[in-house]
Amino acid sequence: MFNSAVAAWTIAAAWEIGALDELREQGKLGVADFAERHDLHLPAASSMFRAMASVHVVERSGDTVSPGPLFDEVYRTKSFFHWLSRGCSELYTQMPRVLRNENRTGEDFYRRDAKAISFACRDINANCFDPAFWKAMHGIDFAFTTVADLGCGSGERLMQILDRYPGTRGLGIDIAPDAISVAKADAASAGLADRLAFSLGDARSLEPKPEFEDVELLTCFMMGHDFWPRDECVRSLRRIRELFPNVRRFLLGDATRTEGIPDDEIPVFTLGFEFGHDMMGVYLPTVTEWDGVFEEAGWRCLAAHPVGGLTASVVFELA
Repeated sequence: MFNSAVAAWTIAAAWEIGALDELREQGKLGVADFAERHDLHLPAASSMFRAMASVHVVERSGDTVSPGPLFDEVYRTKSFFHWLSRGCSELYTQMPRVLRNENRTGEDFYRRDAKAISFACRDINANCFDPAFWKAMHGIDFAFTTVADLGCGSGERLMQILDRYPGTRGLGIDIAPDAISVAKADAASAGLADRLAFSLGDARSLEPKPEFEDVELLTCFMMGHDFWPRDECVRSLRRIRELFPNVRRFLLGDATRTEGIPDDEIPVFTLGFEFGHDMMGVYLPTVTEWDGVFEEAGWRCLAAHPVGGLTASVVFELA
């Protein structure tokens, strides 16, 4: 178990510095050559690959590293490791302090890395939520010109929509300044700066803006649980309906709390996600609890699209 814990940290690092992608694309790499090309400390880089080899993610033969028996699974879930060890590192390392009620005061009794979480969520969205999201998108039976994304993170979803729907404009809203900075830079690099704007704001307490009235399609992914508990969720969803009066479709995707799973059968990511949010004091609703708030908040649920790869995750299609 200890070696696996060490190796878990290396997976996020290996992805971020490009090692996982190179192994997937090239089938092998030389440690010394890789370290030189990426300006890495050679002994530390060698130990990183050794830790990964200890749990069969890679195999080593001298200086050469190649994919091991578990490489494909780890590559598929690499963003889960990054979310945990990079995005939520301080939350988990400060667990003894965070667990104590005397320390759980104010809104900053814990800290996470918003930029790292945004980086991880981009991949989680692509691999898990996107199939369900695009299924819902393809079912939209009206033309739209403006789309907004609440909790936009890196802005990747908006850029994909604008790429597939020429002539549309996008608005991204996020509470994290670092995420907004990343999104603006990525949009400029993609040549979308003239069609895509970003705004700093909390989706739970937005103030009216003229541009909100132009939005016909609204999306929100991996942050819907922040609207809860129930009364606050109803109030937030009702407020969103008022702020975006011309929205014809609201695609709301999120991971929900699981029910009835034995402790020794909890799926990958689910344990970290639910435990982390419990430490933060963030309520995670079940799918059934979500179903019970939409009508009261002024929305009608047209469909619920299951998300593959994330247990109890769903994309709600609201109107």
